[in-house]
Amino acid sequence: MAGADVLLKALEDEGVEVVFGYPGGAVLPIYDALFKNNNIKHILVRHEQAAVHAAEGYARSTGKTGVVLVTSGPGATNAVT
Repeated sequence: MAGADVLLKALEDEGVEVVFGYPGGAVLPIYDALFKNNNIKHILVRHEQAAVHAAEGYARSTGKTGVVLVTSGPGATNAVT
């Protein structure tokens, strides 16, 4: 089992149904695994900051965990600034 599969299994075990994100090189293996996964829906955003805001809105409105998936480096920086 690859690391991406382990991550998605852990998210499923926590009841995660939706992931908000923007793909990039470092997380492409996770996106490949997510494409094959029928239990977690991915919402593609236009910017990493939008993923964070969408995940927060989702969490506040549903009471479920909001999850963001962005790449390392500039992607992570964009998500937190």
